[in-house]
Amino acid sequence: MSAHNCESCVVVAELERMGVKLDRFERVVALAGNPNTGKSTLFNALTGLKQHTGNWPGKTVSRAEGGFEFNKVRYKLVDLPGTYSLLSASSDEEIARDFLLFGRPDVTVIVVDATALERNLNLVLQVLEITDRVVVAVNLMDEAKRKGIEVDSRSLSKDLGVPAIPVVARTGEGIHALLEAVDGVASGAIETKPMRVKGTPEFQRAVAELVPLIDEAAPGGPNARWIAIRLLDGDAQVEEALRTGRLATLTDRQQQSAQRFSRKIALEGAQ
Repeated sequence: MSAHNCESCVVVAELERMGVKLDRFERVVALAGNPNTGKSTLFNALTGLKQHTGNWPGKTVSRAEGGFEFNKVRYKLVDLPGTYSLLSASSDEEIARDFLLFGRPDVTVIVVDATALERNLNLVLQVLEITDRVVVAVNLMDEAKRKGIEVDSRSLSKDLGVPAIPVVARTGEGIHALLEAVDGVASGAIETKPMRVKGTPEFQRAVAELVPLIDEAAPGGPNARWIAIRLLDGDAQVEEALRTGRLATLTDRQQQSAQRFSRKIALEGAQ
């Protein structure tokens, strides 16, 4: 996000609308996960005292932000509300989903509980439908070991198509490997191939037919494929956003913000 190109301007503008200012930070990392996976513990381990809290704009939902530096790159870490899904059935889910769609973080770290992987993978797969810039932090590995549960993080990484790093956030074990994975995904040094639902041939045809229609209804909007899948799934909020033009409005607002940022950059460059 450090490069001043059109896309980065749009993203920075949308982040600021969400109350997240980059300031001196060069990359944004979103921290997602189910409740009770140790997400807050990992957030504290990564940011230390370099953090502050507040609320999401227009919401009573609290938000924590922090910063850390790795390989001479400054990262802003945004702790998303703990959720079980991104279906926008609650304010927490809506905030998390909108941040991933419109904030477009450089990397999304999904914290999962090593003792309850199956339950946590629902959210992981939903995030992978939205973005391929993902690192899975398999937390509570010490608890899994104590319970006699073996977690093959290499196989998990291969199956999901993104790095899966075993960590114990409470003690700091695995944190350096996690940061290396975040750095690799953010820089493009690590290529991800996220697992995504293929479905039946009929499903694939339906998605292929919907995508250009969505692109036409909201040009430049986020992840038309994901929106198509949500429509086929009967997501009433996504359907309403398209029907009422809200999605197009969001896209227009991003484009207007991009123009303002471009003018600002041009003025700063002329000084």
